[in-house]
Amino acid sequence: MAQENRIVAAIDIGTTKIVSLIGRLNEHDRLEVLGISRSASKGVKRGVVLNIEETVHAIQQTITEAQAQSGLHFSEVFVGIAGQHIKSVRNRGYVNRDSYEDEITREDLQALIEDMYKIPVDVGEEIIHVLPQNYIVDNETGVKNPVGMFGKRLEANFHIVIGQISSARNIEKCIRRVGLKVNQLILEPLASSAAVLTEDEMEAGVALVDIGGGTTDVAVYYDDVIRHTAVIPFGGNVVTRDIKEGCSILQRQAESLKVQFGSALGDLANEDKVVTIPGISGRDPKEISFKSLAYIIQSRMEEIIDAVIYEIENSGYMEKLSAGIVLTGGGAMLKNLNQLVKFKTGMDVRIGYPNERLAADTPEEINQPMYSTSLGLLLKGLEIYEQKKESLEVAAISGEDTVPEEVEDLGKKKMKDRFKGGKMLESLKHHLNNIFDESDVKM
Repeated sequence: MAQENRIVAAIDIGTTKIVSLIGRLNEHDRLEVLGISRSASKGVKRGVVLNIEETVHAIQQTITEAQAQSGLHFSEVFVGIAGQHIKSVRNRGYVNRDSYEDEITREDLQALIEDMYKIPVDVGEEIIHVLPQNYIVDNETGVKNPVGMFGKRLEANFHIVIGQISSARNIEKCIRRVGLKVNQLILEPLASSAAVLTEDEMEAGVALVDIGGGTTDVAVYYDDVIRHTAVIPFGGNVVTRDIKEGCSILQRQAESLKVQFGSALGDLANEDKVVTIPGISGRDPKEISFKSLAYIIQSRMEEIIDAVIYEIENSGYMEKLSAGIVLTGGGAMLKNLNQLVKFKTGMDVRIGYPNERLAADTPEEINQPMYSTSLGLLLKGLEIYEQKKESLEVAAISGEDTVPEEVEDLGKKKMKDRFKGGKMLESLKHHLNNIFDESDVKM
């Protein structure tokens, strides 16, 4: 692979579907999807793997198809994680540096982040993400990137995402069973945000609401910083179940009704229109009015919206979201849903398509809200690879015998000096050991 560092693979393990895909950044820095495969998900409920065997089978099927499409084989993937067990907390960390004279480096920031991974969490939980919100340098607040600044005390506010260890391990086990390695677990609302939200929206203040089959994910941004994340344990499947029970029909018929004829606003539905559903095993067919169907959907969607409003209020940024709400995920395609959300919240609402970073020639069937998380996982994976690549480049420069003249970064020069000093000490130690070994032999 010529552009090895710019090609990634991701797997979106959802409640209703499992998607495997391979993508890369093209020469215009846009995401190009090289292979994508989708399969029905049967072993996952509300974002949590409950049946290992069925989930592994679906993952294997999609991986085989995606690799065949792209002509590429991969050994590690980025995987999304969600579920009711996900929670977020805020915390502040600090470090007192040795001197005012040294610049703040990336290593200082990394040390702060690593400290956050050591904070106590409940039994059976682990920290998934540590996301810096802003930095404070010697009581100077609101610093977004302190690298290169001078200061004695470095502080930071963090948004920390916590999840259950068992849930993460089950996902990793499924991936290992198909012969792959999990590069990193990524919180699904963060992935969806990367694919759907614009920079202007994140600066102005926006709430992303990703309505999936089993969960509804919420991410609140303000001033370009993630402020709140949450996973609500119900989504489009509960709407389908209500239709099934309310109309006494089969699950697949209820899902088909919701997608083809459903509406989130009962008052706008046509009273005169009805849809006929075939009876079970030769029984008489049933007639269901569009209006009755819409009221069933509306009542459940209002419950989901109320839960979303609670999470946005809980973030403390309800009054600051100038860009309003962006709806994405498969559930966002429900007819008149954006009008219902606007009516319930009083905020601006738009449907989010994952086209913010997509290449121009991407097939239209991929540019759909249901693929927001999947495409976002690719984008986050590329972002993580880019960060690792920068770190390796710094390490490579610091390990050379001579520093190229064009390198002006003082931090890199200091790292090189430290590295050379370390090699000199190691060489001296090795030489002394050899002398004593020879003396022992002679004695």
